[in-house]
Order: sequence, then structure tokens, then C-alpha cells
Amino acid sequence: MLTSRAMLIAAFAVAAAVIGILAVTINFTPSPPPLELKAAENHTQAKPALPLGVSPQLYAIAVPHSREPTPELIALGEKLFKDKRLSVDNTVACETCHDPAKGFTDHRGNSATSAGVKDQHGQRNAPTVLNAMFQSSQFWDGRSATLEDQAKLPILNPVEMGQKDPEDVVGKVRKIPEYAQAFNAIYGNNGTYDEIASAIAAFERTQYSGNSPFDRFLAGDQQAISDSAKRGWELFQGKGRCSACHAVNTVSPLFSDQKFHNIGIAAHKQDFAALARKALAILKTGDAKQIDELALQTNYSELGRFLVTKNQADIGAFKSETLRNIGVTAPYMHDGSLASLWDVMDHYNKGGVPNPFLDGGMQRLGLSEAEIDDTVAFLFTLTDDRFADFNKTELARQTSLKTNRTQRETDVAEGRKGDLGDIGTNPDLRNPATIGAF
Repeated sequence: MLTSRAMLIAAFAVAAAVIGILAVTINFTPSPPPLELKAAENHTQAKPALPLGVSPQLYAIAVPHSREPTPELIALGEKLFKDKRLSVDNTVACETCHDPAKGFTDHRGNSATSAGVKDQHGQRNAPTVLNAMFQSSQFWDGRSATLEDQAKLPILNPVEMGQKDPEDVVGKVRKIPEYAQAFNAIYGNNGTYDEIASAIAAFERTQYSGNSPFDRFLAGDQQAISDSAKRGWELFQGKGRCSACHAVNTVSPLFSDQKFHNIGIAAHKQDFAALARKALAILKTGDAKQIDELALQTNYSELGRFLVTKNQADIGAFKSETLRNIGVTAPYMHDGSLASLWDVMDHYNKGGVPNPFLDGGMQRLGLSEAEIDDTVAFLFTLTDDRFADFNKTELARQTSLKTNRTQRETDVAEGRKGDLGDIGTNPDLRNPATIGAF
């Protein structure tokens, strides 16, 4: 039998091998060449203070040496991120929809989707910026490959920040002395649109998140989470089948497969086939701005990844969003249509909403009410400690909504109605930390 020390060494050896494979297979989009910094040798790279649950290996893959942000660029990016003057009427900043105090979402109580200039509402719910640096693509439909590309689009979208074109943005920023000075100090000019996006992306690359009760549990602290949450962790990996799309390990800690799935959310509203035919007739291949506007301003939003790939298999498919901080980032799904994690569990428990493009992995789960409660308890342990108070408040709010659950269909979930496949097995699982796996 291996000793604890030997098991630990073996676990690290396995992790090292996995890291080598991930460097090839994790499919992070290669970063564009870095923009030239003025007197680059005088700009010291910021040293990341990575939290428990986020490995240095993952950081090295996601942020190659050439893209590591400097303190100066981070400070400039944070200022731009928070500045409403980037919008056409000085009313909306990046942080309007990605509030640092709300888990970098807008957590809107009176609307499922996010609001932009003139209180216009798009078709999408703002995802969190936390750990976006580790995502293989950006936005719910993956229409941007990098943080730099992502930063450019909301500024120009008519229902978000409303600027007409990049030249208008650059002209406005250059007239603000503090920005002209900062860009000149960093880049040796008064700023370009690419440099504005690069600065915002540099700030976003500092928004990593871990340090959750679950991270401490995986590290071996058996008291870090409740017995209910421990049962929920077993259900998450077993009968609940959540880990099929939201798996986690030491070098991929986001609880996301980074892929796109039709789980039936949009099927509440749309005839996908007819909508796809109309979309194909108007899409312009390679026009990122048009795709961005279709995704946010029209009913074509519900086509999801299909708008980007034009592939029929992607109709109604959206990214498996990270589950980290899921307790404080309601409402849920791409359209913000689910108010609580109980609603989310009800949706999956019945196998989603049937439609011609439903992902083949969707099937009824047959979870009891107690098992749903345990799974939700586990999900609330994935919140970063810095949001602990908010997490408690949100747990109380969502618990109060348990009696009003529009997605609950017990007969379907338990197989008395419909036909969505057999219920999977529920294996006897142990905490990986106790067997040297983490």
C-alpha cells in the first residue's frame, strides 16, 4: 500500500502530466501579439496572488509571458472599466453590468437581462467577469476569442454603451488629460482603440477567483462545508450528472467544459428551425459587429452559438458557464430567465425542454426534493470568501422563492410523464482529498 507521501507525489506526477496535455488540448485561443509598451524594460509585470483553487499552471496557460499585465496597465484598465464616459451619453460603464460588489454581474432584481444607455435592455444576461481570463472564448455564444476582442464590442453596441465607432471612442478618451497622459506613459501615444481594449483586458486578467469553502474542503478540511453540501457534491458527480458539463480538477477549476449545449432554455419561446432559416438569410460571414447586434438586440439571440458558426448542430446552444460564485450571480442562464438555483435544478431534473436540437446529454434526473436541496447547498459552497456575506443573503433570498418554481415538473422528472431516458447511477463517491487525488 502506498504511503500518504507516496500518494501525494504520485498525484502531483499525474497533475504534471495532465498539465502537459492541457497545454495542447485545453484549446485556449492563442493571444494576439502584445502591443508595444513604451520603455517596456521599465514596466514591471504584476505578480499574481493566486487564490486557493486556481493553480499557477492554469494561469501560465491562460496568461502567457507576453501578456502578463503590468501595474500601470492594470490601473489604467480599472479606471476605464469603471468610467461611464466610455459610453455615448456618460451613463454606462463596464462595471454597470459587471459590478465588483455583486460578483462582477449586475444582479438585476427587476429585469432578467442587462440594461445599457437610455435604459435599453438587450437579450442577454451579463455573465461574470471573474475568471473570464481562463475561458477559452468570451460571451455566452463564444463570439469573441480573447478578452481584448470582448472589451471592444459592448462599447459599440447600440443597446449597451452606444458609441458609433472606434474613432468616436478614441477621440473622446484623448480629450481627457488623465487618459492622454497615461496612454503616453505606457504606449508612447495618446491611445488607440486596441490599446483601450488591451488596458481593460489587463485589469480583467487580475480578476481570478477561488478561496471558497469547497476549495478548503478539497484541500482536506472536512469541516469547511456542511453534510448537506457533501451529499450535494456526490450528487453533482453522480446521479445529478452535473459534472458531465461542469467538471472540476486542479488544473481546470472553472466547473465548465468550455463547450456549447442546447439545454432547452430558449425553447420556451422560439421555433428554432424557422428562426435559423431567417438568420442564415441575413448573416454576413465574419462581421463581428453584426453578430454582436443580432445576439443582443433581436430574437435571433436565442439561436446562440449558431450565429457564430452557422452550424445547425449549434442551434440554441450556449456556453456551459462557470459555476464558481454561482450563488451570487443570479439570475441564471443566458436570458436570465431562472431566478434561483432551485429553478435551475428543476430545469435539469426534468431533462430540459424538448426541442429538435436538444443536447443528447439532457435527460431526466429523478432527483428528490431533498436531493435538490443538497445539490443547491453544494453550489452555494463555490462562492469566494470575499462575497461570503452576499452569499448568505442570496441563499436566504433564493430559499424564500422555493414555493414559486415555474420549472418544476415532478411527473416528468420521476418518469411518470414523457420519455427522456433512464436515470443514471449514483456512485458512492469520496472526497478526492482523502485519497490523494487533490
